[in-house]
Amino acid sequence: MRVPRIYLPTALASGDQVLLPETAARHLVRVLRLGPGAAVRLFNGSGGEHVAVLATIEKRRVTAQVGAFDPREAELPFRVVLAQAVSRGDRMDLTLQKAVELGVGAIVPLITARSAPLPSGERLERRVAHWRGIVASACEQCGRNRVPDVLPPLRLGTWLEEAPAGNRLMLDPEAGCPLGQASLEYGTVTLLVGPEGGLDADELAQARRAGFTGIGLGPRILRTETAALVALAQLALLHPDKE
Repeated sequence: MRVPRIYLPTALASGDQVLLPETAARHLVRVLRLGPGAAVRLFNGSGGEHVAVLATIEKRRVTAQVGAFDPREAELPFRVVLAQAVSRGDRMDLTLQKAVELGVGAIVPLITARSAPLPSGERLERRVAHWRGIVASACEQCGRNRVPDVLPPLRLGTWLEEAPAGNRLMLDPEAGCPLGQASLEYGTVTLLVGPEGGLDADELAQARRAGFTGIGLGPRILRTETAALVALAQLALLHPDKE
């Protein structure tokens, strides 16, 4: 069995004994049936990870003894920011989970003319917290030690005014330029993906004025969650991981 990995957003140092999050502890003890001395890996999202072993197991409290630091990383050699229009149901959850596995560095949920409606107030805060939990869990599963940030949802126009500098790409089924032929430089790649039904004409024009280049993924129209993941996979192939 592979060694379980646990995201613990706190300072970690060799020799410390740390309390594990309740959800992770329950999974280790009740599902995996691990006992004291079992090996785990701990990471706090700032890079690298620590080897560790389970120290104490009580009814509502599980601790781990932190061991040596391992600087291992699993990041792409360039930064990818995914600006994804909010999709309906669990499609957004799927997009975030798989985008993390594909190496995305940050995620910006966007509010567009055709994006799925979002709640407000505390319900919106819970939704963002839910998305961040999905991202952290995906890092645990796929071996990443740096947890991508999930920003609070922004309206497309607001975000375009502050989008990262560098390579600015947007998916556009009408674009004649395939992603594989786009001229890219190392640095930040910002990928704008529209909702179900796509960005409307005004939004496409607004993005072009902000310096975004339209790219296509072939002759078939992909669902928004599929399109984002195909584009991210192609970007990773264009700039393969460094050994």
